[in-house]
Amino acid sequence: MPDSLPLRDRYLALIDEIVQLTLQGKISSVEMVYQMLQKGITSGTGEIFELALSDRLSIIQSQVDSEKDELKQAKANRSLRAIKTIQNQWQRYWEQNKAIEAIALAVREITTAAADERLATFLRFTDPNQKQPLNSSQLQQLAKGLQQFAQLDADIAQISQGIIRGLASWQRLQDHLISWMYEQNRELGFGGVPGENGPWATWAKKVNSEFPQALFRSLALEQSAIEFAEQQRSLTLSDWVEMALILQYLQRGLVSWFDQQPYNVQAGSKLSISTFLTFAVIWSQLASGFGNTEAVYGDGGSQVMLQILRNFAQRSYFPLYGGIFASFSGSYLRNALDYLDEPLRQVGGTQEKARILTLLGYSQRALGQYQRSVNFHQQALEISRNAGDRPCEIANLNHLSRTYVQEQDYGEAINYSQRALILSRQAGDRTGEANALVNLGYSEVMQAQQLEQIEPETYEMPINYLEQGLKLLDKLGDIQSKALCLSSLGIAYLVIGEAPAAIKYLEGGFKTAQTCGDLYLQGRNLAHLAEAYYQLQNAEQAIYTGGLGMYLLEQIASTEWKQPAGLLTILQGQIGKEAFQNMLQQHRSKIMAIIGVDGYDHIPELLKTYQQDM
Repeated sequence: MPDSLPLRDRYLALIDEIVQLTLQGKISSVEMVYQMLQKGITSGTGEIFELALSDRLSIIQSQVDSEKDELKQAKANRSLRAIKTIQNQWQRYWEQNKAIEAIALAVREITTAAADERLATFLRFTDPNQKQPLNSSQLQQLAKGLQQFAQLDADIAQISQGIIRGLASWQRLQDHLISWMYEQNRELGFGGVPGENGPWATWAKKVNSEFPQALFRSLALEQSAIEFAEQQRSLTLSDWVEMALILQYLQRGLVSWFDQQPYNVQAGSKLSISTFLTFAVIWSQLASGFGNTEAVYGDGGSQVMLQILRNFAQRSYFPLYGGIFASFSGSYLRNALDYLDEPLRQVGGTQEKARILTLLGYSQRALGQYQRSVNFHQQALEISRNAGDRPCEIANLNHLSRTYVQEQDYGEAINYSQRALILSRQAGDRTGEANALVNLGYSEVMQAQQLEQIEPETYEMPINYLEQGLKLLDKLGDIQSKALCLSSLGIAYLVIGEAPAAIKYLEGGFKTAQTCGDLYLQGRNLAHLAEAYYQLQNAEQAIYTGGLGMYLLEQIASTEWKQPAGLLTILQGQIGKEAFQNMLQQHRSKIMAIIGVDGYDHIPELLKTYQQDM
């Protein structure tokens, strides 16, 4: 078997040789087959061997199926048995050598890639969506393998150095992955007061390398990652690779830890969700900043961001019915999901893309960008339908219904909720069905109000739909959808003037939204609670719930913060500024328990801003 043959032909010759020796009785054991494979296969070329083996198997199987001559068929059957022996020993070889194979393949592909493709090629081997992404010990071996080519190419040397430094930095950070969670008065998540507390500040103190340390400090102060990246004019490829590995290991380490918290499934998944989103947005911002100075680094940032989003979209807790999460906060992330829009436009229609667009559509609705929300959901609807992702398709029909309610186009809202209801029942999607019932009931309540229909019986059927949805969600244990349902029921009772019933459901909606961490639903429930208490002439509770709701909605840049601000302005005019401030002061400790002292102090400032803009 001459080595000068192309690799595929060489492997076909090896397979034919083993078959012939088997037929001649010169191979008497599977161990001999294994030894020939071990000797004949070059590391890092297993995929080529597997394709060659598949070709030979197809040809011989075809001979067995079509041969009429008994002697020739018997020979073909013996050849088929020999090929299947080779196949079994190949599986054994692969299992025992897959790490070596993977490292050798990575070395070969990185060293033979074009100069502007080397970073992208390296990042492909760290992608968590691959069947066998390289782990830390394999990356150490990869760095050693690349060192052999370091003298031939400076970029290869830089990638090798970056891997070594990145793994060393991660080793130092590993013991401090979650230590920041135990700091005094520290809330879980990435929001909070900028400065010396929280994850970024903790990690900045523990890492030795200058570039990741500067990045962590910038993030701790909630400074723009875009501006930070634009300022890195002397950044080396080694620096970039080190940073990439550190951020990847931090993100995966946190998600793994949150996923394994058995004491609070909701908190665990909520924090996993915010971790995926936070790191995806940071990578998107870095990609934007680097793209203005160094295209290769910008493309690399987008590549990692998409890897994170694809991995996130495959998780069982991916929020098809939610979007803005409590620990996904901080001023530099207020409109953060916008940063994911542009890179996603460059990706073809995939199931993962449909799910991310669903998340963007929900978030745009929360921000008051209704047309953008419709556009995202329509794109997601088409992609999910083509991809056969029925739950995602149904979710987008439901989201379109909610968005059209916000636009006061109740006919379209009812249309989409009915389509969602029919499709969910056909597909057996109980979560989709529950949401469709809620949306249908809510849309019909709002339409009846718009048409000024005051007869109580007009609202009986819509409220019945809402209550059916709530019962179903209770059985399913879907707290995100339950928060939405309770909120919808509360608003429905508010619309028909039954404030006590509205308060019961809205308070339940607020508590449930707190559990699942949805800031938008928390703020929305509180804003409507303020209206319900105002109807009952309970100024004190209206000020407490209205102030808190106004703050939470403004923090996620939702235009709906002006609704409670308007109500509070009317109340302040009715009872006077001093009485208003006294009532707010009475709830200071309760408010601070939710949004902190800075949040409490910001409420009067927000009210002034609203009044100045009137």
